Amino acid sequence: MSSLSAYSIRPEYLKQLNEAGFVAANDLNGVDPVDLSREANIPRDEALKIIKAVRKKASNERKIESQTALEIFQRERLAIGIVSFSEKIDEIIGNGVPLGKITELCGSPGVGKTQMCMQLAIDVQFPPVFGGLDGEAFYIDTEGGFVLERVTQIAKAAQQHLRNVARVSNEPDQEAAASRLTPEYFLSRIYHVKCVNYAEVLAHVNLLGEFLQEHPKIKLVVIDSVAFPFRQDFDDFATRTRILNGMAQTLIEVATKHNLAIVLTNHLTTRFNRDSVTKTTSSSLQPALGESWGHACTIRILLLWEETGGRLATLYKSPNKQRNSARYQITTDGVRDIPDGDGKDGDEHPAKRRREIESV
Repeated sequence: MSSLSAYSIRPEYLKQLNEAGFVAANDLNGVDPVDLSREANIPRDEALKIIKAVRKKASNERKIESQTALEIFQRERLAIGIVSFSEKIDEIIGNGVPLGKITELCGSPGVGKTQMCMQLAIDVQFPPVFGGLDGEAFYIDTEGGFVLERVTQIAKAAQQHLRNVARVSNEPDQEAAASRLTPEYFLSRIYHVKCVNYAEVLAHVNLLGEFLQEHPKIKLVVIDSVAFPFRQDFDDFATRTRILNGMAQTLIEVATKHNLAIVLTNHLTTRFNRDSVTKTTSSSLQPALGESWGHACTIRILLLWEETGGRLATLYKSPNKQRNSARYQITTDGVRDIPDGDGKDGDEHPAKRRREIESV
């Protein structure tokens, strides 16, 4: 999606547009000159010129692109997701974190949202001989949760595990691939940016298309978290909703066009419900940013604390899977399953599960 900086807009007006949340041409969809003038504090005639210029260029570039339902079905049936070390979480989603879609992890502080994002940033890099995608990751960090020492820990654990698998399997291809998998190798394929406000997040999202052209191996984009910058500095919730919806549309287009996974983290907020009959009030935990934002994500997973202190991942929203839950733990090696009663530790490598899935 083209940035407004690509248009002939006076620098002072461009600055005011960006500060008001209008960064890309797509952000002006459905906005009339009066609203644009008021929100960006620019003259109404200039607002009209800007909207006309953007819409004229869009109409010249617009064309109909379609696929048959059969083509979509065949593509998704053969699609490989990002399969992690938590077999049970992968199973409730379907086949790992899917490409071409937005997956949102919602949870309270400390439950493991960032840990899962860092784990996926390592997992997406696994070579095909280990059932992986050999991809790279782009990580937008808004809360400072991306800790290099922790990512290195997860990378070292992945390195050791893949080398153990290669040694046991005695397959030359796996041994050759494992020999180059060092922590430095994993870290060199994660592109990290720190954002301090929502305007910076929007700028990076709207420039994703250009960045992905320069880095075509990226198969995972993380925004951790999407809630933090958008729950501040907004007195007008209608404006926030409009900006969020525009960003969601851009992310969906990026995920579809480049066939990559978008993973977002979100906070939980308490929602109070008043029963008009009994006059009683109940409360429940709901994902933040409102109901409108909930439509942006294809898959939504709630990460919750159990009463016993354990962690529980619940599939909250999915287009093709029923609601289900899986227990997990955060270890020094990363995100892992809770050991079963039979002694199985759930630390089975994705390659084995991939072969089992493909054989069905």
